[in-house]
Amino acid sequence: MASTTGKFGKPAIEHSNPLARTLLEKLDYDQLTNCMRCGFCLPACPTFHETGMEPASPRGRIAMMKAAVDGLTVPDQQFKDQMNLCLGCRACEPACPADVKYGQLIEQTKEAIAEHAHYTAPVKILRNTLFKKVFPKRGSLKLLGGTLALYQKSGLKKMARASGMMRLFPKHLAEMESIMPPASSKGVVERLGTFYPAQGEKVGTAAMFRGCIMDVMFAGTNVNTVELLSAAGFDVHIPDAQVCCGALHAHSGEINDARALAKANIEVFKKLDINYIVSNAGGCGALLVEYDHLLMQDDHYREDAKWFAERVIDVSTLLVAKGNPLRFAEQAAGQEEVKVTYQDSCHLRNVMKGAHAPRVLMKKVANTEYIEMVDADRCCGSAGIYNVVQPEMAGDILAHKMEHANNTQASYMLTSNPGCLLQMKLGIEKHQPQQTMRAMHLVDFLRERMISSK
Repeated sequence: MASTTGKFGKPAIEHSNPLARTLLEKLDYDQLTNCMRCGFCLPACPTFHETGMEPASPRGRIAMMKAAVDGLTVPDQQFKDQMNLCLGCRACEPACPADVKYGQLIEQTKEAIAEHAHYTAPVKILRNTLFKKVFPKRGSLKLLGGTLALYQKSGLKKMARASGMMRLFPKHLAEMESIMPPASSKGVVERLGTFYPAQGEKVGTAAMFRGCIMDVMFAGTNVNTVELLSAAGFDVHIPDAQVCCGALHAHSGEINDARALAKANIEVFKKLDINYIVSNAGGCGALLVEYDHLLMQDDHYREDAKWFAERVIDVSTLLVAKGNPLRFAEQAAGQEEVKVTYQDSCHLRNVMKGAHAPRVLMKKVANTEYIEMVDADRCCGSAGIYNVVQPEMAGDILAHKMEHANNTQASYMLTSNPGCLLQMKLGIEKHQPQQTMRAMHLVDFLRERMISSK
């Protein structure tokens, strides 16, 4: 029996189970006890909505965490399964009257689970490759982008489909391959450089966070983001030495790697004289804005992490709140309005509080009619790599999402996160709305319709 006193002023409790000891050490006991079991989180939770099961709700998961820490239960496989079933969308947080930091609790729990996980050799190799050798390294990302581009353009993609080779992969992975956008080894820095000046009256200086996968699979969106910011009056820095935000690491239990990436980014951006650090991906932005929490125990980085987090803002929020008005093309005579709808990025809405600005911008575009989708604020099932590791639940959530999307009769499904964008593309492909529908990043939609002042 080992005696562990853990952090956050929790009582000393003896546990014979190794995972329970680690949970006691890592979990914020104050947050566990803050949960009043009121149930306000239940209607907001996608997995509870799908299953109707208490353990698949935030309240249920917190109860399981506390029971394990208090020694009332042993964290078994069912415990792990329910924690891994959580999307991490954090829709429960705005609904919580006690302001329980559920997102922090679930990440602390997943970190503990990851420390004691017994991965198969292939999974261990894959995790090590992605989390330590690909996402953190720009050179590896460029190589990945170039390799994917070669696969897509050389005819290998058509050959793989024609030969039936894709049938060797799980169905959900084959489906994801079919909707992948064109990849590239040339990101935003290779296309625009590390500085892009403001057009017209300057209103501020921003630094763009380009992301990792974002700059490989959606480099055009990064370019469009910079051009929108410039048109709105911002000088834009794009530091080339920046690295992955660490969100995928944090969500997968690799918290120490996430902290290392956060420190690297803070070092890079702290050298710049900037007003804002701009994100165009809700998933990235939600971790960037919480770097202060991620590094709160680090005496060396605590203040700089706070400096960083205070400057993080989503591109749509910055454009609406501080930017010069963007000029959009006028509606042509006799031209019919285009219907657009919007799928919220969970992390943009629930963590960055950025639900309002995207809708303001969409409504300013001429020749468009904005249609609010039912449950636009409910997760689409992407959630980082959730749709890869939990394909059944992600598929159920997506099917319900597409019912609401189809009811809007919209021609454009817009969103503000690359994972959501891919998930909505998959939804359109699988569920075939009655009308022609195109999934698109909000930034690309705005840039396509903007009048340049150059």
